[in-house]
Amino acid sequence: MAKKIPVVTIYTDGFAEVGAEGRAMQEELQRIAKAGGVRLIGPNCIGLFSSQTNLGLSVNAVLENLDIKPGPIAVVSQSGSMTGGLLSRGLGRGVGFSKLVSVGNEADIALGEFADMLVDDPHTKAILLFMETLRDAEHLARAGKRAYEIGKPIIAFKLGRSDIGQDCAASHTGAMAGSDELCDTFLKAHGILRVDHLETLFELPPMIMGKKPVKSHRVAIMSTTGGGAATVADRLGTLGIEVVGPTQQVIDNLAKNHNIKISSSRVTDLTLAGAKKEIYSAVLNELLASDHCDLVIPIAGSSAQFQPQIAVAPVVEADARGKIIAAFLAPHAEKSLNLLSEAGIAAFRTPESCADAISAWRYWKPPVTCPARDAARVAEAEKRLAAAGAKQLNERDACGVFGALGVTSAQIAVIKSPGDAANVPFPVVAKILSPDIAHKTDAGGVALNIADAEGLKQAAQDILARVGLKYPNAKIDGILVQKMEKGLAEIILGFKRDPQVGPVVVLGIGGVLAEIYKDFASRLAPVSVEDAAAMIVEVKGLATIRGYRGMPKGDCTALAQTVSAFSQLAFIDSIAEAEINPLIVKREGEGVVAVDGLVVQR
Repeated sequence: MAKKIPVVTIYTDGFAEVGAEGRAMQEELQRIAKAGGVRLIGPNCIGLFSSQTNLGLSVNAVLENLDIKPGPIAVVSQSGSMTGGLLSRGLGRGVGFSKLVSVGNEADIALGEFADMLVDDPHTKAILLFMETLRDAEHLARAGKRAYEIGKPIIAFKLGRSDIGQDCAASHTGAMAGSDELCDTFLKAHGILRVDHLETLFELPPMIMGKKPVKSHRVAIMSTTGGGAATVADRLGTLGIEVVGPTQQVIDNLAKNHNIKISSSRVTDLTLAGAKKEIYSAVLNELLASDHCDLVIPIAGSSAQFQPQIAVAPVVEADARGKIIAAFLAPHAEKSLNLLSEAGIAAFRTPESCADAISAWRYWKPPVTCPARDAARVAEAEKRLAAAGAKQLNERDACGVFGALGVTSAQIAVIKSPGDAANVPFPVVAKILSPDIAHKTDAGGVALNIADAEGLKQAAQDILARVGLKYPNAKIDGILVQKMEKGLAEIILGFKRDPQVGPVVVLGIGGVLAEIYKDFASRLAPVSVEDAAAMIVEVKGLATIRGYRGMPKGDCTALAQTVSAFSQLAFIDSIAEAEINPLIVKREGEGVVAVDGLVVQR
């Protein structure tokens, strides 16, 4: 008889995480559940807990032995064993929980769908994610955007920063961890903050709950311990966070109104004088009132441990005036931490987690709005793809597709054999034209700076000979003759349809060393011209075309427009990946030009 059970939790392991046989069992489990109209949690999970009903459907002993404090924090974890660890860490910090969910192998309901459900939970004010991989991008993207709209932050701690981290995540969950950089791009695109320390997961929420990202991220530091302040300031410096000293107006106000003298140093050190509540309070409130900073870090030394009324009470009583306060206590001071926690003020136990939280806040952005489909250009590109009639296009056809989207390519001609005329002004470049040879330089298939017709004939003969030896079975469509282009920089512009995060566009330093430098910026595709301009700023090596040290500026406006146009490939479902390498950036006002291209269809 049908029991009409809507959801089943499966704790048992031995499914997809153990290999092919287990994966087949999991697929059969999915089939049975779907046929019966049943949703699955797990398998290979430890269940879930709700503090509102005091209901624990779990096999984890920690839920039986711990007194779980109700509160505004929900946790969704892909690791079952870490769920108890996360819970105990949170409780140790006085955190109260609304929901705890272990998703395991995510055979059906995945982390993203649970996050989306929690957006609507009135008892949850912040959603914390422990991630090993990304399986449910669509639901997580929706959750990120909806949570942002109502001021309910989603904060993720994700494994996979290193190769070994990715290997551990893959072997543990039964899913191959994708590129960590692309996952980072995905999270940022949907307004989800990412942290690097477990402690930050629980210490960050009070800092941002109910708030939105800001455009300016200037940090002011005040402290009763010079060494304690240095540990935070130094860490912030390594993360590129701007620490600002007090303005002359702040200095003058404190001297005039409170007879307090401070310097213009970037860290306001009150080591001796600050050991009085009225002094600490006056300086803190003056910094909060000033418009020269966006976040204030009050740092306390031994007073936090023995005299919380000196350095902690002023923080609790301060008028934040809409600014963020992130307190760091140098000593172990549970009483002071509890006072700050009860007041809803973010308090940090280590300089690393404090800096990590501020870095997450610094790079927090509203969810992106992707530009619309350029219907006419995309239709023309699809027409040229169809005409090429190949899974992997040769350079001429690839550049034709890019040209349909608005990407300028170098003037070209194709000759079928050495000695044929090419209507391209000298000097020229000669390249092998083949859909089977992606790296033409490695194959000996490129000759540069050809000055005349005789030189072109000889270069074509040499190219065909070298390529024939190295790739005897490659399909050869001729020799591509291209106008020799020069500029200020060579860019690599790539597109891929990632299986986890979807269409992505990548911008970096181009040429034959592109894979070595690893200096790039990525975004979910398509991108707006404004987002493309931000990508240019992120690539360190492109400082040379941004006018670094008086160097001539490149045409960054044309480059941003080209990146945006190229990213319209996201609307062509048949394209798996594409690349322009190099894209030459000329002087300001002279544009950019693609001199090589690759398109691979699914």
